[in-house]
Amino acid sequence: MKLNKEKFKSDYKRKLLNTFAEEIKDASKLHKYFALGGLVRDYVTSNWVNTTKYYKERGEKQVYYFSMEFLIGRLLVSNLLNLGIRDVCFEGLKDLGIDLNELEEVENDAGLGNGGLGRLAACFLDSMASLGIPGHGCGIRYKYGLFEQKIVDGYQVEIPDNWLREGNVWEIRKENKAVEVKFGGRITSTYENGRLTFIHHDYEAVKAVPYDTPIVGYDKNTVNTLRLWSAEPIDEGFDFSTFSRGDYVKAQAYRASVESISQVLYPDDSNREGKLLRLKQQYFFVSAGLQSIIRSYKKAGFSIKDFHKHNAIHINDTHPSVAVAELMRILLDEELLSWEEAWHITTNSMAYTNHTILAEALEKWPVDMFRELLPRIYMIIEEINRRFCEELSRKYVNQGGKINSMSIIQDGLVKMAHLSIVGSHSVNGVAKLHTEILKHQELSNFYDFYPEKFNNKTNGITHRRWLLKANPKLASLINETIGINWIKAPIELNRLESYKNNKGFQDKVYDIKRQNKIQFSNMVKSKYGISLDPNSIFDVQVKRLHAYKRQMLNVLHIMHLYNQLKENPNLDIVPRTFLFGAKASPSYHLAKQIIKLINSVASKVNSDPQINGKLKVLFLENYSVSLAEKIIPCADVSEQISTASKEASGTGNMKFMMNGAITIATLDGANIEIKDAVGEDNIILFGLKASEVLSYHKYGGYSSWDIYNNDIRVNKLLNQLVDGSLAPSHSEFKNIHESLLMFNDEYFVLKDFDAYVKAQEKIDALYRQKSKWQEMSITNIAHSGIFSSDNTIREYSKGIWGTKEIDNISI
Repeated sequence: MKLNKEKFKSDYKRKLLNTFAEEIKDASKLHKYFALGGLVRDYVTSNWVNTTKYYKERGEKQVYYFSMEFLIGRLLVSNLLNLGIRDVCFEGLKDLGIDLNELEEVENDAGLGNGGLGRLAACFLDSMASLGIPGHGCGIRYKYGLFEQKIVDGYQVEIPDNWLREGNVWEIRKENKAVEVKFGGRITSTYENGRLTFIHHDYEAVKAVPYDTPIVGYDKNTVNTLRLWSAEPIDEGFDFSTFSRGDYVKAQAYRASVESISQVLYPDDSNREGKLLRLKQQYFFVSAGLQSIIRSYKKAGFSIKDFHKHNAIHINDTHPSVAVAELMRILLDEELLSWEEAWHITTNSMAYTNHTILAEALEKWPVDMFRELLPRIYMIIEEINRRFCEELSRKYVNQGGKINSMSIIQDGLVKMAHLSIVGSHSVNGVAKLHTEILKHQELSNFYDFYPEKFNNKTNGITHRRWLLKANPKLASLINETIGINWIKAPIELNRLESYKNNKGFQDKVYDIKRQNKIQFSNMVKSKYGISLDPNSIFDVQVKRLHAYKRQMLNVLHIMHLYNQLKENPNLDIVPRTFLFGAKASPSYHLAKQIIKLINSVASKVNSDPQINGKLKVLFLENYSVSLAEKIIPCADVSEQISTASKEASGTGNMKFMMNGAITIATLDGANIEIKDAVGEDNIILFGLKASEVLSYHKYGGYSSWDIYNNDIRVNKLLNQLVDGSLAPSHSEFKNIHESLLMFNDEYFVLKDFDAYVKAQEKIDALYRQKSKWQEMSITNIAHSGIFSSDNTIREYSKGIWGTKEIDNISI
């Protein structure tokens, strides 16, 4: 948009006055932030309205991306960048005595996600809007996020993430677009006009109220929508007569039951109540979303029989899988279509992305629970399954075992991944290796039956947030060197390849990295009171805490380095700063113990003067998008060390690469494609291959005890876990010790230890060669454009959704 500085200053002062009845000199930072956010939203609104109108009037095919998570981070500066007014606003605010950077720090990260799944969804929304693809998000407006992580005495402590405490300037409540979602009750059937009709009785009704957030495209007039649903009572939910009689708890019971649905992301599902709430959440936003989409579609005057021609419903992992049955319910029970018509529309509307081969994430629900909570949906799934099994039996004659293994309902469980595959026209993995494992290992029976459905779409990241916004110094250097076209066409970053051996350019990239490290070190000193050496190698592992991601391998290596330095304080190593950031699920006790171990090692290492400052370890609490934006630009080494075959793709690996970090990696997920892009000389590889891991799982042959007994380093490290070296109590890390020995090291940490140590020694040697290291760094930046989510979304658009890019929407 076109905006000059004086116009902005006038608009801003007026907005602050009209919103808070304050002049700048009297306003708090919070009020200044809300005034700016409100003004930016005002700037966006006309394009938002026109975009919606344009899609409807022209009957554009629209994508609705259903996801439990949208880890959108802070929106203020990204919206300013996408509108093209960041510099104008920065200078205008500066004239008014306001620092834009300080206002950005006021904004809370939206508590709408946990890890890569949610961040991917956010990147996809940005790319759809920036490419002019009609695509919207559908999820839950959680009152509280996953949790806010505090580290107390080295332990993770969870407190509520009250991200909405001060309100959310970006959202608009749409009370008039609320819908009703039904739970429980019973179903009766009757014939009406020769048709079997189903009636829902005695159900619990919940009102789903949408809150819409604009998703602003970069340098376009396109503004798509993230619609998040809040669960509210159908009526006031307050029984005054009961309250008057003194039964205060009962008076509020209904409201509390309803509001719990959108209260928190991923409630603890280690008990039945938690599982039930998760299932409620999933059906709640899926039903609300589909009802809303169909209502809007019909209002535009289109035939319900053409629904699939104008709408693509994308299921992001198994959480929204119930969408298959819910769309069938609406088409059968409300639109009165035949089963064959409804199934044709449903399967041609739905597409499914599988994000994991881990059994724990391929959701399965107990039949009794599912049938009780969603009686009509369960009936529909039974019928889908009956017809599917009949189809299987025609191809697989006398192969009952195979048919049973593919059944949607099996052994008292409803298998949501199976429902997604059967009910969709596309099933995609998120990296080449992951897709091949799905096709030939985990979902091989389905691939044999539906080969045409399976395809790969390697994940991507939005370069506008993870380079243009997160690393403005580097982005500015790139602009000076190759121009600005890379912002719209990220593949043009490959033009930097010709500068990889240019001494002047190398020095500039090095200086920017060092400035970022100094800036980050100053923040760490202020918050943690710990001094970091910006001349050391910043070695970073930030991601969700899970055993397969192998933070454990990293910390064992740190312990090994420390042991070496204790034996020889003059050991010649490049000083290292190891940075960790991760949240562990509250009920995942092993992961929480690993956090404690990292902090115990940090305490021991950081307080030991004998190692001459050659090691520093820091666990950064409450890892988030905004914290990632500070860490990633200063990283020298990117730790992507998951057990081969376990990480579907990863996207952190792409973000670090884009900012010039060198990846130390197993051949897992998208690490393989990074290796293919940059060449083996520009990535540090180690460890078992996926085929070897899968072979061990299938045939056995691995003994962690053998390594413990034959590698003196491993023997010493594991003994230190339980001999009081790291904690007063010898049992503090007993579970970690047992997971590695008694339970035979499920994720092959000890098996890969020696190779990992050698890979880290290679990093040490390469970092000493400044020119070589900078050549590697620049090569990684130059080849990162292929991992832009713009490229990924174009592949989804062409290969799955059948949507088109709209060049620009006239205002």
